[in-house]
Amino acid sequence: MTLEYAVDLLSTLLQTGLILVTPILGTAIGIGVSISLIQSITSIQEQTLTFVPKLVAVSMMIVFSAHFMLTKMTEYAVSIFEKIPQMAP
Repeated sequence: MTLEYAVDLLSTLLQTGLILVTPILGTAIGIGVSISLIQSITSIQEQTLTFVPKLVAVSMMIVFSAHFMLTKMTEYAVSIFEKIPQMAP
């Protein structure tokens, strides 16, 4: 395996990981900023007010995007298994 091939594999791994985590992190950040804005406007500083909506929203996002995430992970795994013969010296 050459250095370029290893860098290509790592690049593909990082791109796939970023694609998979973006919907979940985007949801968590969006809900967190929204709740923080509401808390600062209303002067309510309750810890569960930030945790519970984030937990619910991220859980729902995982359920809704599970098919997409599973498809992406399967495609990546198949591509890695197809590249195994090229990895041998």
